[in-house]
Amino acid sequence: MLDITPAEWTAILLSLRVAVIATLVATPFGIALAWLLARKDFWGKSVLDALVHLPLVLPPVVTGYLLLLTFGRRGLVGAFLADYLGVVFAFRWTGAALACGVMSFPLLVRPMRLSIEAIDRRLEQAAETLGAAPWKVFFTVTLPLALPGVLAGMMLGFAKAIGEFGATITFVSNIPGETQTISSAIYSLIQTPDGDAAAGRLVIVSLVLALGALIVAEWFARRATARLHGN
Repeated sequence: MLDITPAEWTAILLSLRVAVIATLVATPFGIALAWLLARKDFWGKSVLDALVHLPLVLPPVVTGYLLLLTFGRRGLVGAFLADYLGVVFAFRWTGAALACGVMSFPLLVRPMRLSIEAIDRRLEQAAETLGAAPWKVFFTVTLPLALPGVLAGMMLGFAKAIGEFGATITFVSNIPGETQTISSAIYSLIQTPDGDAAAGRLVIVSLVLALGALIVAEWFARRATARLHGN
């Protein structure tokens, strides 16, 4: 039951690769957007917040189809990237990372925003009074205090990326060795004769990865709460 085959290892390693890259690329954008939503009031803020959380409520297949229309080889953005930069997302592992990043983005942003909102603004104002530039206040005061929340968001985003299926298979299909992640491999195995054992192994792996990421995220969230309360 636990004898993982080379093909299954390929799916597992590809899932880890996709999830790690999706999380690392999405994190700077998530931090910037979390700070914007937490610290600024502007026209359209509610709309922007709704757009950030839209992947959570849309059917994943819809999100994948929209990605295909936008970043596909003939898409609005994909055609330009392919023709002028040689960057292709559709039916590539990079497209799987993009789909996972989009689907996990709301879960990544939310803890970051809450962590920034919980920071006492008087600490930032004190740094500004001492002559620190806004960018320096952010990197020396805001970001260090929000770091546990940032890490919690990253782990939640990673956990979501590991388990992403609908948007990924719609955008990049299910190509073994190229776009077949753990989820799509399980989907293929449960439709083949005698695939239950292999599917069971991958289910166990996905449970361990997701549970581990959630436990780490909860630990960082507790650290953020303790730090903000001075413990």
